[in-house]
Amino acid sequence: MGSINERVKKGGLSSFTAQIRVKRDGFRHTEARTFSTRKLASRWMALRENELDRPGVLEKIRNPDPTLGEVIDLYLKTTLTPPGRTKAQCLVTVKKHPIAARQCGEITSIEIAGFITDMINGWQPVDHETEPKPTAPRKPQTVANYVSHLRSVFAVARPMWGYALDQQALRDAVTAAKYLGMIAASAKRERRPSLDELEQLLEYFAARKRDVPRMAPMVEIVLFCLFSTRRQEEATTLLREDYEAAHGRILVRGMKHPAQKIGNDVWCELPPEAIAVIESIPQNGERIFPFNHRTISANFTRACHSLQIKDLHFHDLRHEGVSRLFEMGKTIPQAASVSGHRSWSSLKRYSHLRQPGDKYAGWDWRRWLA
Repeated sequence: MGSINERVKKGGLSSFTAQIRVKRDGFRHTEARTFSTRKLASRWMALRENELDRPGVLEKIRNPDPTLGEVIDLYLKTTLTPPGRTKAQCLVTVKKHPIAARQCGEITSIEIAGFITDMINGWQPVDHETEPKPTAPRKPQTVANYVSHLRSVFAVARPMWGYALDQQALRDAVTAAKYLGMIAASAKRERRPSLDELEQLLEYFAARKRDVPRMAPMVEIVLFCLFSTRRQEEATTLLREDYEAAHGRILVRGMKHPAQKIGNDVWCELPPEAIAVIESIPQNGERIFPFNHRTISANFTRACHSLQIKDLHFHDLRHEGVSRLFEMGKTIPQAASVSGHRSWSSLKRYSHLRQPGDKYAGWDWRRWLA
């Protein structure tokens, strides 16, 4: 089962390499280690052979059990559909939690439930180079996002690599967490801006533009996103070459999609109002709105705070734009051709807001365009 080979080195000194070979049920395992004396080599070989004879030791060698953190790394390295920014950040945070240091076979519903409890209580990773972050409870919807992204790792670990991550354990922990209110579906927003609020915002941005000419054209961006139903990040990536005025459409590259992160380019129809906004903007550069989407979001938030407009987000403009299409009598396919939604389930939350007519029909919004 084992052998010791002597090797004479320069200077006349010898080294002794103990080698162990094990063959069991078609599985072969070899180990070797070098010592300064034959006695030490012989002692190690005897001890190690006894260890390998113990139940389960060879099976563990044959079927390695990495840590959850190692499997997350393998998942991120292997996947051909790179995760979005939010998913990647969530998985990086999971890797810093103590559960990531556990071997896959050790992770039961109890460990997963402990992770969920820590997350809902505001657990933060320890960074010894910076000041510790204050802990604040996370919303159940936020914790649900962490678990959802972790579910992807559990789903592929066993069938793809044979690692003992138990999907049923994850499901059991999630079920219990839902009963306790620690995990919940995202709340559906129904906030829509009023005409008075839009008037205040556009007047505010027009005044700011006069004072700071280099500021992003928030009047045009707000009106465009309202009528086109585009997200702020989508609006800032639109290219002049992808705008087809004759066909009343524009190509939205890399449109947000829960599964398809790359190459999800979608042609979207442009309502006449959105076309009018584009035509009012000087054609300088490749992008129609060459600005950072975070800057636009920050400008909008500051404006709402200054005007004391409560609980209004920039994304609510998209909600308003899609709801308007239904109120004008557009069908689901017609509304989806503008918004880029692919399924009725994504659009159905807008349909119950339907009120006959277009509330913007008598609004002189064009006066805000330069």
